[in-house]
Amino acid sequence: MKIEILGTGCPKCKMLYENANKAIAETGIKAEVIKIEDMEHIIECGVMITPAIVINGEIKSSGKVLSPEEIKQWLI
Repeated sequence: MKIEILGTGCPKCKMLYENANKAIAETGIKAEVIKIEDMEHIIECGVMITPAIVINGEIKSSGKVLSPEEIKQWLI
């Protein structure tokens, strides 16, 4: 499983990255979490509001910081 956190490096983006890692640790799922700060890549993905979370190429959320519990729903 590939999880991408898209954002400019702001505190909200960093929190979403941390929460994604917590969700993975709590579920025990094998996943790669990548933090992407390249604005060109973010725009190419179709994201206009950050932070965003992309799981296996599908945008799951943008514009808000999800809790580990919210992220887990897409991991199980």
